[in-house]
Amino acid sequence: MKFKAFLTDNGVNLLEKRFLPALDKMGKICHLYLTRDYVIFLHNLLNGDGIQSIAQFRKEALFDDYRISSQNDDRIAFTIDISLLHRAVRSSVSICSEFGNGPTANRLQIKLVKKLPLNCTQSMPFLTFETKGYKSAVIQDVPISKPMSRAQVLELQTALDMAQDLPQTLVQVPDLNQLQNFVDRMKNVGDLLNVSISKYGDLHVQISTGLITLGAEYRKLFVIGEQASAPAEDQNLSAQTRSTRAILRGDAQSVQVSVKHFAKSLQYHLAKPDCTFYGIAPQGACLTVIFQFFIPGSRQTDKSISLHCRLPVLDPGTS
Repeated sequence: MKFKAFLTDNGVNLLEKRFLPALDKMGKICHLYLTRDYVIFLHNLLNGDGIQSIAQFRKEALFDDYRISSQNDDRIAFTIDISLLHRAVRSSVSICSEFGNGPTANRLQIKLVKKLPLNCTQSMPFLTFETKGYKSAVIQDVPISKPMSRAQVLELQTALDMAQDLPQTLVQVPDLNQLQNFVDRMKNVGDLLNVSISKYGDLHVQISTGLITLGAEYRKLFVIGEQASAPAEDQNLSAQTRSTRAILRGDAQSVQVSVKHFAKSLQYHLAKPDCTFYGIAPQGACLTVIFQFFIPGSRQTDKSISLHCRLPVLDPGTS
């Protein structure tokens, strides 16, 4: 079982400045899954507790000279502490920058190793970062779990495949910061959030307690997938009434999620996505949030990066 690669400048920027800070907000421990073509960070895919989060990169988005081999179809998976990984990348980058550019320009290599730690009698696996300068080298070891067995990797791959299903209707939210501000206010009201999404392009979020109801509505959003025209007779009704009528017609779905989970999913703004889409899975199985990235300087989707999360539903809701 072998893995080694060199982080590119783009890979360093994506991980250090954007994705690792965001992933750390999802949970301290995650699975890192390496294949011949992809590098994938996975939260909660096997335990089903909390937000399921999937950040997937084509190897070229992060690395060059990428080499992997294992007896499991060249697939390697293990758990890793995101905060330790982030710290190692950040300090390795600062060491690299000290050496500067030119003929002695430093490169940051990452590889899988087994070492015998101090005061231990058994070798342990590490993800090692090595920065070589003109006269010195700095090595940083990030401890990882024992790599997963063939059966465990198969289970992880199956969970990953199942988590790729898209909702039939997705609506694009234009401003994550506006949604963030609203959720920050809702945190003090209650714990449960009702989310409804219609084929008309409406997103309705509402929190209710015995004393107060607080809601926000986004109308006529851009829709991907199944869509429909809103009935003219509904235009002057309240948001709650329109949402209820759309659900009864089969033109909308509604689910209940944790305010805490919803707020946590918004932390992915740290990864600087260009677009954000919300959708509800068939039968109200989960609330899906998909983040889209553009190729820098264009409006074309960067297909080398994909990021989405699935929020568990507290009440199966209606559809």
